[in-house]
Amino acid sequence: MLASQFVFHLELQRDKVETFDRYPFNLPAVHTLDRLTLHPKVTFFVGENGSGKSTLLEALAVSLGFNAEGGSRNFNFGTRASHSVLHDYLRVAKGVKRPRDGWFLRAESFFNVATEIERLDEGPGGDPIIAAYGGRSLHEQSHGESFLKLLNERFGGRSLFILDEPEVALSPRRQLDALERLHALVRQDSQFVIATHSPILMAYPDAWVYRFDADGIHRVGCEDTEHFRVMRDFMADPQHRLRDLLAD
Repeated sequence: MLASQFVFHLELQRDKVETFDRYPFNLPAVHTLDRLTLHPKVTFFVGENGSGKSTLLEALAVSLGFNAEGGSRNFNFGTRASHSVLHDYLRVAKGVKRPRDGWFLRAESFFNVATEIERLDEGPGGDPIIAAYGGRSLHEQSHGESFLKLLNERFGGRSLFILDEPEVALSPRRQLDALERLHALVRQDSQFVIATHSPILMAYPDAWVYRFDADGIHRVGCEDTEHFRVMRDFMADPQHRLRDLLAD
């Protein structure tokens, strides 16, 4: 599997940073970053909102040539420049083999990607891009349906996928479906780096889970994440937890 790994690690070029007092360098995850090694199959970034996991994931994607708003490397559009400059300060170690394909998913800008596909398909010549996504406009489907189309129709083997909170539009059942598809793609030598809040996704066997918190980035077990503990405790006795939460 190491022979097919596309990204081995990323590291912050600390000597290039003028000050760690401004965003994004003042985020604990970035301020303490040296080198972060990625699993050859699946790596998860986990943390509270604002912990820096999506910022680092975005910087990794842009460093690898993906469009900041998402899509494959062939996408080159911008709705609003909101990404940080962190990618300019990262050094990414790549494998010998190049991925056949790849995709950067940002849940917050997937609508923009779907719109860009329609815009490109309005142009002259060539096969319609939407054919690779099942042939039906992504705007004519729910967010969850369109993501599963992306996962099942567009994603393929020997590819690199960087996904930011892919579970946002998925029910628990659909998250299990997504996990099954992820496993099929891993068996076809694809590599994933995923920022998530989903205990279902991060339970993928043998994946590496990195927790982003006030002390920086730490590799932990899935069951050691707050996401897993909160969900487990709530489901074990929901009425008791609700009484505690809603008490006057």
